[in-house]
This record gives sequence, structure tokens and C-alpha cells, in this order.
Amino acid sequence: MTQPPADELYGRHRAVLPDWLTLYYDRPVEITHGEGRHVWDSEGNRYLDFFGGILTTMTAHALPEVTKAVSEQAGRIIHSSTLYLNRPMVELAERIAALSGIPDARVFFTTSGTEANDTALLLATAYRASNQILAMRNSYHGRSFSTVSVTGNRGWSPTSLSPLQTLYVHGGVRSRGPYAGLTDERFIEACVADLEDLLGHTRAPAALIAEPIQGVGGFTAPPDGLYAAFRRVLDRHGILWISDEVQTGWGRSGEHFWGWQAHAENGPPDMLTFAKGIGNGMSIGGVVARAEIMNCLDANSISTFGGSPVTMAAGLANLSYVLEHDLQGNARRVGGLLIERLRAIGACVDTVREVRGRGLMIGIELVRPSTGEAAPETAAAVLEAAREGGLLLGKGGGHNTSVLRIAPPLTLTVAEAEEGAAILEQALRGA
Repeated sequence: MTQPPADELYGRHRAVLPDWLTLYYDRPVEITHGEGRHVWDSEGNRYLDFFGGILTTMTAHALPEVTKAVSEQAGRIIHSSTLYLNRPMVELAERIAALSGIPDARVFFTTSGTEANDTALLLATAYRASNQILAMRNSYHGRSFSTVSVTGNRGWSPTSLSPLQTLYVHGGVRSRGPYAGLTDERFIEACVADLEDLLGHTRAPAALIAEPIQGVGGFTAPPDGLYAAFRRVLDRHGILWISDEVQTGWGRSGEHFWGWQAHAENGPPDMLTFAKGIGNGMSIGGVVARAEIMNCLDANSISTFGGSPVTMAAGLANLSYVLEHDLQGNARRVGGLLIERLRAIGACVDTVREVRGRGLMIGIELVRPSTGEAAPETAAAVLEAAREGGLLLGKGGGHNTSVLRIAPPLTLTVAEAEEGAAILEQALRGA
């Protein structure tokens, strides 16, 4: 059956969906199917996917192992809810608890990263009897009422109303801001001093929530060890540490399975949240926490769709594939080559201020060469040109959306990395 043209579907989209529901490209793309690291649109165009459904298609499009697990589970039962025992949910929880690094861990499944962070905030505020939260500048934690209120990125925070009192800390962005010119050691010292000073002016917060590598913020990160240094301060005040691993988890950074492990000197976080890649496109999110924190709620709760048998089967198959095929190692190897290739390109393009990242989580920050100001118009132009060349990218950034975000499936090959870099080089030179 012939698909209707994308332009016609776009008109229907605008007639029934919110104006604020973001779409990429001047002529939005309808993706109809995918295989491996490639997708096709309704007009038959083939693209190398360097964004993976916003870091969600972690292993590959139409991965046979995941497709088979979903199909077989759907043939048995699709839904039962958490009111009944659920074998796939228990099995996946056992594996994630063991991998988390958190002692005496408990796992609660949700349907998204937003809901996972919302749950972590609920647990922290209940456990600490405080509605004050520390968050990082330039952060993003979701689109619910509570998670928007701890998001330090104006472009993704549509309201200042909040159930929480949020205080923002320095440190998430290494190369901009008041401490950018310091060495890594001095940068950490300055951020810790800022945190100490902030805590001297406020009542006791419940928790610090932080992305080890800021995703929507443009793949920015502090020097290794910052959150370990923060942890010493937090522990003195009894403040919990929530590591938002929605984008950094499952080995995407190459060097570590979890982002918090770059800051592990003083132990694991009290809680970590996860989502996106674990389901390879299925709706899985969740929280891992020490038992005393997870069990602190004094009212009943369930999750109607969190921990669905179908999504849990997908998660089990996908996690097994990631571990058995050492995709963390592939992210380290192929990602390292790709970053070096992109840095070589960036050195010859005056709109590129910085190429940063780890593994297959790479950001290219674009600026106006004459002023050094963020250049969202250039980022938009490169996004369009790359699409014309057969490459799908993401965008992000703090004050302005001027960072190209690269996060392909972790099975990316060296040849595909080179192909994508060549397309991107042409797009950057022509923007």
C-alpha cells in the first residue's frame, strides 16, 4: 500500500497535535522502517541514523533478538499490571540491581525517563522530608510538572511554577561559565566551594539530581571526580545523590557502564534513574535505590504500565545483547575513532568551537566565528544539509540550541562512522 506524502501527514499533524510538539526539519520526515543503523522515510530515502530515536534505539533498528522476544511475549500475554507477579519484570530487576553498583538495591519500573526521575524526586523528598532539590545548571530531567521544575535549561522549561524549591549548582558545563578558564582541579574546587556556600544559605535539601553527561544540554560534562567531590559535601549534610542515567547508561560513554562511575571515588549514588536505550525503542524507565530509600513510602502504589511483560521481555533480550556483544567496548573503540575524526574536521571549520563527548555520545558546538556567540541558525542549517546527504543528527545546547548531538546505535561500525563523518564534514563546510 502506498504511503500518503509526508507533506499531507504534516498538515494532519498540525491540525490535531500541540504546536509545541517539536518536529525536526523544514519538511518533517516520516520514518517508516529501519534495519541496523539505517532508517527509511515514506518517500523511500535511506538515512544513516546518528541519533537513534533520541538515544533510544541503543543496539539496532529491528534487532532480531528483541523483535523475537517481543513477539513471543505478546503471543502469551501483553499486560497484567504490577498487581500480579511478573516473571520478566523480576528477572530484569535482578539483572539491573546487580549491574547498578548500589548495595541492597531495589528497582521500580516506569514507562519513561521523565516518570523515573519523577519517582526518584518523590522518594527523595519523602525520605528526607524536604521539598528542596539541588540541580545542575544546563540540565534536563523530563517534561512532567516536577521534572520541568528541576530542569536548568530554559528551552525545555515552560513554567516557573513548581512543587519543589530548586537551587542550581555550578559544574555541569566545563567550557563555559565563570570557572571555564580554570584547570580541572581548580574547577572542581570552585564548584565544591560554590556548593558549600549555597548550602550555607538554605534549609536542608532532599537530594542533588545530576546527569553525569548532560544530554539535552549538548553532551557537556564536568571533569571526572566532580560528583565524588560533591558527594563528600552531600554526605555531611545527609543529602541524597540521584544520578540521572537516562542518556548515559548501558555503556554508551564507552569508558563506563554508568556515567556515575567516572565519579566513583566516594561510592555509588543513592539512586540512579534509567530509560531510553534499555528498551531499544520500547517504553521502559525505572529507578534503582537502596532498599531503605525505595521502601520509605507509607502509602500504596502500583504502576499500571511500568514493568509490562512485553517491555520487560524486550529489555531482557536487549540487555543480554549489549553485554554478550560488548557494545560498551564497541562504543569506546568506534566512538573514539569518530571523535578524533570529527575533531580533525572541526579544526578546519571556523564555525566549530568544540567537539566533545565520550564513546558514542558526541556533541559539536557551533558558533558565529566573528563573535564566538552560539549559532543556532548554523546548527539548523547543518541538520538540514546532513539530512539531504543521508544522515540524521540531533540538536541541543544550553542558552541556545547550537550543538549537534551524535548518538548512533552502539553497534555502529567503523565504516559507518566514517560514512557519517564524511556527510557531516560536507554539511559543516557548506553551512
